[in-house]
Amino acid sequence: MATQHPDNASAPWWGKDPYISTQDEITELLTLFRELPIDEYMWDWEGKYVDEAVGEKLFSRAKDFFAAHPLGSDHHLTYRIPAWEENRTHRSARAFMNILSLADLAQEIGLDAPPVTEMFLPLTTTAKQPLAARQAFLEVAEYHRTVFHSSVSKERDLLSLVRVTPLVEDIDSLFSIENIVEPYWKELLRDTSADRSHGQRIFLARSDPAMNSGLVPAVLAVRAALAKAHEVGGCLGFDVFPILGTGSLPFRGSVNPTYTETFLNQYAGTSTYSIQSAFRYDYPLADVRSALELMHREVPMRKGTPMTDHERAKVRDLAELFVAAWGSSIESIAPIINQIAAFVPSRRERLLHIGLFGYSRGVGAVKLPRAIVFTAALYSLGVPPELIATGRGLRAAAKAKLMPLLDSHYPALREDIVHAGKYFNAENLSLLAAQYPAFEEIKEDIAGIEEILGITLGPVKPHHVIHRNITSTILHRLATPDSAAITRDIVEAGVIRRSLG
Repeated sequence: MATQHPDNASAPWWGKDPYISTQDEITELLTLFRELPIDEYMWDWEGKYVDEAVGEKLFSRAKDFFAAHPLGSDHHLTYRIPAWEENRTHRSARAFMNILSLADLAQEIGLDAPPVTEMFLPLTTTAKQPLAARQAFLEVAEYHRTVFHSSVSKERDLLSLVRVTPLVEDIDSLFSIENIVEPYWKELLRDTSADRSHGQRIFLARSDPAMNSGLVPAVLAVRAALAKAHEVGGCLGFDVFPILGTGSLPFRGSVNPTYTETFLNQYAGTSTYSIQSAFRYDYPLADVRSALELMHREVPMRKGTPMTDHERAKVRDLAELFVAAWGSSIESIAPIINQIAAFVPSRRERLLHIGLFGYSRGVGAVKLPRAIVFTAALYSLGVPPELIATGRGLRAAAKAKLMPLLDSHYPALREDIVHAGKYFNAENLSLLAAQYPAFEEIKEDIAGIEEILGITLGPVKPHHVIHRNITSTILHRLATPDSAAITRDIVEAGVIRRSLG
């Protein structure tokens, strides 16, 4: 599933600019469907501006393609609607009406099914949220039918099959995923209009849990959620097809064209991976295509690892050892993160981070940028976020004799840390520690990682050395800020590591 996440450092092969405007996204969608083995494209109504004429533009520009590869069956256009909040539903209402008008368009031009058959609901923490969103959509659909359609056709009834799939984004909810999916799926089974012939999907975030709780807790929480979701589906009598929202760098998932075997093993039981902008545009096109073809073959064969409730409780306790170190460190270094974040360039027309239309993310009492910019900021300082809290957590896990459990459920940990560690700048960390005492804790992390994993963090190849030198330049430029130069350096470093953030 291709998404619009703006984590690319480089320009796409089909364009000249790494910044992809809303107008360019129609071209992007068509190009990806035509040139790569991409099955689904997520159209984001949550965090960015959106082209509401997507249906007309797609069918007018690619009529023959979609005649041969229909939307809603061969290819999928899936809407990520805004989080369900009372009194903040204007964008959801527009998304609902857009789905309905697209269904009308499809009927007018002779298509058999509505082009959009699924919505992702972000920030889901209870079953009530997707149930409320689904009920609201069905009520809007019925009103739309009453006003615009004097006769009801069988095709119109297909709108009752539109799914609302929960998107779960925090480790508390991931570790207790059954509290969301079991009541939600049971309610759908009681609803005779709901489509249950093809199982159910559940969307598990990977970036935001890491940003809010740290790398290791995010991975462990996803592992637990995958196991429990499959278990609940089995008890209810249907298959579950989890979606995992992953970026290219280890902190955001390690899903990239050079890392396929590792992430396919780590996240076995996943059915759909989000293929974000860096995966598509920061690697050679041939490598991208080859990796996607491999995923098509391998993903269906990778079955998840079951986890008993007792084991899941132990995994949760293990995760908390890392969470305890993460929160206080990030709160303390938030000022420098936000300072660097201001220089990270935009790659899409996102809504404001805060203010009239935006919403903020944060850890504890501090506000932080979204996960991509957060990750870019720390990499640009030469202190990859994968390293923060990990060393202290490893020492705590070793003391508690939980390392075998960690090895069992995070087998990719060593590779993830080695990957991120190549972009570590030890000199920058010392300079930052002199200004921000919290960076002394991160020095403890470096020592703990090197001691317990038996590795040495730092540049390995010439391009890693160049990356280190660029991050040194960025830190020194902050003394007399030259915004254009800092942004240029941030992008150059991102190109080297093949992802902005």
